[in-house]
Amino acid sequence: MCQSNGVEAADQQPAGGANRIDAQVAFPQNQIGPHGMDKYGSDAKPQHQGKGKPAIKDVGKTCCFSHGAHRVSLLLFLLTQIVNARLLPSHSQWRAPIMIRLPSAWLLLAIVLPLSLQAQPRSLQEALADPAVQQGLEQIEQTAGLSAQQLVQIGGIISPSGQEHERAAAVAELMREIGLSDVTVLDAPNVTGRIPGRSGQALVFVSTLDDLATVAEHQRAADGPPVIDGDRVVGPGTNTSLTTIAMLSAARALLEQGVTPEHDLVFASVAQEETGLVGMKALYEAYRDQAEGFVDILGEGNSISYGALGIHWWRVHAEGPAGHTLNGGLPNINQGIGRAVDRILQIRDPQLYDDRRTRLNVAMLNSGAVFNHKPETGWFSLDIRSLDPEHINSMEAQVRQILSDVTNELGIEFRMEPFSMMPPGQIEGARDSDLVQTSLAISEYLGSTPNLSDAGSANLNVAIAGGTLAIGIASERGGQRGFADEWASIDVVQRTAKNIFLTAVTVGGAR
Repeated sequence: MCQSNGVEAADQQPAGGANRIDAQVAFPQNQIGPHGMDKYGSDAKPQHQGKGKPAIKDVGKTCCFSHGAHRVSLLLFLLTQIVNARLLPSHSQWRAPIMIRLPSAWLLLAIVLPLSLQAQPRSLQEALADPAVQQGLEQIEQTAGLSAQQLVQIGGIISPSGQEHERAAAVAELMREIGLSDVTVLDAPNVTGRIPGRSGQALVFVSTLDDLATVAEHQRAADGPPVIDGDRVVGPGTNTSLTTIAMLSAARALLEQGVTPEHDLVFASVAQEETGLVGMKALYEAYRDQAEGFVDILGEGNSISYGALGIHWWRVHAEGPAGHTLNGGLPNINQGIGRAVDRILQIRDPQLYDDRRTRLNVAMLNSGAVFNHKPETGWFSLDIRSLDPEHINSMEAQVRQILSDVTNELGIEFRMEPFSMMPPGQIEGARDSDLVQTSLAISEYLGSTPNLSDAGSANLNVAIAGGTLAIGIASERGGQRGFADEWASIDVVQRTAKNIFLTAVTVGGAR
């Protein structure tokens, strides 16, 4: 379903230039749900509009900013009350013990100030100046061999979509070994573990448990498990599992440094990404109310997605009377399929809304088994995509009308079966959010020149469609995915782990 880089090449945009922010950020007023609706119903107005500067608006959860902002707001309120009420001690009062005369506002200020400072997301520069952060990065580097061995173990477990239970159990055991709290295997089966924070909110890291069906076939046909070959782990099952091993490497480094994050750091491996994002949907329902953001791990961060391209896959079934050639060739489902496909491919929306990545494709047709019998059933695939749900809905409505028309003309019945529904979504201001801009800085620090994209197509789509900020950090993970000689790069494991680690200590406020 998704490429290792999380977006198609045509969907990527250069990260630099005028779209980068320096001092002031235009935080969004609202968050947009899957159908363009405001999740929070906010009617907040801009609080500041300077000449030639973006407005600072009520951001809600959008920029991983809310809890620090609330504490800073309280701090500013207390300072205002102190000044307005002239609560500062007079010159004559300084001779007596000051604490006796401190107003209650000052006592509150003494409590709130350290909490406010502690709550702020750390800048990358601040984090890199911390010896513990440097030690964590060094630990990731030193445990490359362990990560490679774990990739052999996890990647060697046959785990096609819908059959991830054995791999889920193995990942859960590794989570327990490194010391994550509350390790749980859920029905999907998803695996989660966490490092508890202070705020009651969570930053959720997501890796993928399942493989393509073709990968499972190659695993069954292989002579043995994957092998370590220089800077590669070679064998089917290794490419996607790289994301889980990198996540565990980062979590291990965080735990070894004894950090306490501001937000819970949740590490989740989710099932059935390839067949409908089933695991991610369950994970999102569990964390949507407390998530500051989701980080979909697809690679080291050469590409960063912050928006969601909607992708709807349908299997369109056709039914009609079967019969031998001698009994006549009509009505015939193949005529119905052919007429329907021809008209569907003439739908104009992809040309009219090309700038919104609007696409429509019919890639597979299936019917019949012998030369001399017309089939009773058949089907064709339908791939509909767009950044905007209204364009997806429009194309699907036109398809239904075409199928109805062909039924009336030829007597062939059609039925649309959803195969995979990946929701679209865009969150206003996401590109300029702390999460995206910090991720950009981290990727650049690690040596990438990342592209930013508003057209992600992976687990992050679920969160974005629900109105919660999410990013996908992506790259090539190795090569030959889906083939017998599939491989994963150990160097990419390391850089991906470092990206996750630095995201945790910055956006997650781990100290």
